Amino acid sequence: MTFGQILIIIAIIWLILINLIAFAAYGMDKRKAVKGQWRIPEATLIGLALAGGPVGAYAGMKVFHHKTKHAKFTIGVPVIMAAWIAAVIFLLIHNV
Repeated sequence: MTFGQILIIIAIIWLILINLIAFAAYGMDKRKAVKGQWRIPEATLIGLALAGGPVGAYAGMKVFHHKTKHAKFTIGVPVIMAAWIAAVIFLLIHNV
């Protein structure tokens, strides 16, 4: 296995994990909001999307009906997702 193939496997594992973490974070934050408990900071939720978890963040918004009235989430997360998709397509096209 080449170094490039190892990096691709690591990247795929990272993207799967960060999306699962983002999805769980949105669910946990929604549960805490309903119970009036300590919340996950919005910067952390957006940060998870930026770190590679926009699909999990978006799914968490939809499944848990969370942060759906905040423009920084309803616009920001899809924009982040589009940027990630564009980056992955660019890398695939250019065999990076």
